[in-house]
Amino acid sequence: MTTHSLPARTDDPARTSVEKPAGRGGRRLLRQRAGRQHHAGPLAYVLLVIMAVLSIFPLYWTMVAASTDNTRVSQTPPPFLPGPNLFSNLARAWDEAALGKAMMNSLVVAGVIALSTVMFATLAGFAFAKLRFKGRNVLLMLVIGTMMVPPQLGVVPLFMMMSELGWSQQLPAVIFPTLVSAVGVFFMRQYLSEALPDELVEAGRVDGAHSLRIFWSIVLPVARPAMAVLFMITFVHAWNDFFWPFVVLDMTNPTVPVALTQLSAGYVRDQSLIMAGALLGTLPLLAMFIVFGRQIVSGIMAGAVKG
Repeated sequence: MTTHSLPARTDDPARTSVEKPAGRGGRRLLRQRAGRQHHAGPLAYVLLVIMAVLSIFPLYWTMVAASTDNTRVSQTPPPFLPGPNLFSNLARAWDEAALGKAMMNSLVVAGVIALSTVMFATLAGFAFAKLRFKGRNVLLMLVIGTMMVPPQLGVVPLFMMMSELGWSQQLPAVIFPTLVSAVGVFFMRQYLSEALPDELVEAGRVDGAHSLRIFWSIVLPVARPAMAVLFMITFVHAWNDFFWPFVVLDMTNPTVPVALTQLSAGYVRDQSLIMAGALLGTLPLLAMFIVFGRQIVSGIMAGAVKG
């Protein structure tokens, strides 16, 4: 009896899927698939338009209310089209609230707080993510635990400390207590744990670089997208912060939220004037988003692509 060896099957799906891209045509097909753009359906576009309208409507209503008078704003139904008094109300709000000095103060406060938070949080995040030292997990738990303490509990001792330092009613009293945040440290630690490979740090060690050199040459380029996001979030939060600046500052040296309280003084509040002041206080943030928004989004997308 003669035995015939069966020929090897070449239609195995696993073998075909592995061997097919090895040819020139397979590689061309993969490149075409990789460069293909995926288009969303009409439902996705409808949802995006609805979300965009809902997001823009509060800003639009602020502009409408700032362009009318107090009587028209209080009517039912309220106006939905801009009125003729926008620039006159903006000028009144600028003068009555002294928003020129307030905006300079807010720019200094928010800029210093955002820069210091980004730098210190990146340093601490790198240490917690990639350095090995005794008590690292305990210190990280302590940092996270501070996020659970309401900030109102520390107002009295913090105000007493600022008074002892002679910083009451001065901008350093607003800046120094918020030079770094636990949220920023945790955010940068989580990002660097995933985005920074251990091999890069070890390669720097092999080349003889110390920790600060590794941080400057390796960590900062990798952490740039997260740093941009953290800077924007911190800047907006510091710009809009009202409670602590209202406690420690006065009307002679206010930030923008503190200065806007002057517009609501009196027995009858002029809602159109208040809205005009709120619109002026929002314009610098809108300008920052318009100028730097594309860079921040592109940085996030670049940091999200691996390989």
